[in-house]
Amino acid sequence: MKAFYLIGVILIILGLQGCVKNPSGPKLSFQDSSLRDLKLFPQNISAYLSNFEEREVLLGVQENYDKKYFAPWNYTKTPMSKSKIMWPYSSYTYDKSFGENLKPLDKKWFIDMKNKGNYDEYGCLNAKAISLSYLDLRNFPTHKPVFKDPSQAGEGFPFDYMQNSGVHANEPLFVSHLSTDGKWAYVFTAYAAGWVDKKGIVFLDEKVIKSWQDARQIELIDEFYSVKDINNNFVFRSRVGMRLALVSVKKDYYIALAITGGKDNTPIYKKVKIPFAVAKEGKLILNAKNMEYIVKLMLKSHYSWGGLYEERDCSSTLRDLYAPFGIWLPRNSSEQSKIGKVISLKNLSIEEKKKTIIDKAIPFETLLYKKGHILLYLGVYKGEITVLHNVWGIKTMHNGVEGRNIIGRTIISSLELGKESEGYNPDKAILARLSSMNILTQ
Repeated sequence: MKAFYLIGVILIILGLQGCVKNPSGPKLSFQDSSLRDLKLFPQNISAYLSNFEEREVLLGVQENYDKKYFAPWNYTKTPMSKSKIMWPYSSYTYDKSFGENLKPLDKKWFIDMKNKGNYDEYGCLNAKAISLSYLDLRNFPTHKPVFKDPSQAGEGFPFDYMQNSGVHANEPLFVSHLSTDGKWAYVFTAYAAGWVDKKGIVFLDEKVIKSWQDARQIELIDEFYSVKDINNNFVFRSRVGMRLALVSVKKDYYIALAITGGKDNTPIYKKVKIPFAVAKEGKLILNAKNMEYIVKLMLKSHYSWGGLYEERDCSSTLRDLYAPFGIWLPRNSSEQSKIGKVISLKNLSIEEKKKTIIDKAIPFETLLYKKGHILLYLGVYKGEITVLHNVWGIKTMHNGVEGRNIIGRTIISSLELGKESEGYNPDKAILARLSSMNILTQ
């Protein structure tokens, strides 16, 4: 009897093992704390500030920030042709896309999305607006996700290709038209375009727009601070990269103007109290003290594709990092890599790349770029090139199957992150694939 019982137990165990071994999809690892770089390189920006080139005046590159930031309020017509804004419908198609249940999306779903987009009305509204809170900027008028093949490494969650970007609260918008159901508005921000939930915006008249632009500005330099009006009512949360129109300066806080939504999307104007520790008037000087303060906040960011869940990806991390300094960056890594003085790293050996970066890059002012990823150069630490970047994971290869060692946050590392890890592929390493660097201040 005991023998039969033992055999039964063994069979059950073997059965359970059969259910979990050889899982489909890429191999994922979450042991980032064991990575050499995260032990060798302090995850505190103060360790690298000796490389900083001190400045005490504003730079020429900081002079045009306001013009670019307020651009949507100064458009008189749509800044792009209808054919150009339709790009998502050729990039994401029913034969290569998966929904929230990881099942293939059918052709009808895409046809419905296109019809809902109401593109025959493109350019018929052309109104000025402002965001009321943090908004998701979507490629189709839907909150539903679109994934590429989830069984492939680097696809599936969190890579929802409907997510274009995140929009901060009280940011200038230009609205071209509405969806057929009136729920969605197609908007242009200063750096991207797409669909936002119409409940998250209000329309403004030209008088308000002019007054807001002419006012002195404060730059928000804290994350998730609860901004409240003078009656202590919550309005929205602060994010680095936000700015507001300044009303007055008190002993230890600013009074700024904020806009919230009333009935039928009408604007309500509120005075808000913001402590000096949460905001600064005007652009920050590009010096070590200010850089240390802002980078410390960026190091708290988790990775999230396109700004989902109010987090950041590699390019939005750098865009928001430089915003308080009045240095304008586009939204995606490819466009960011074209700003300032660009130096090609193509066709160089590994050693030639290292030498070029060390000889020519300026710490805290130079971006390093490979296709799909961008990093901030911090200088040399213990003989190695050091960078700050918000990264999803390290590419790995196990028995011919590509996988990821998930990191999912902003870190400081070398350009050979994970080289000691099992399955590390040097040909896929950041350093091997760097194609250019660009000095933002030149």
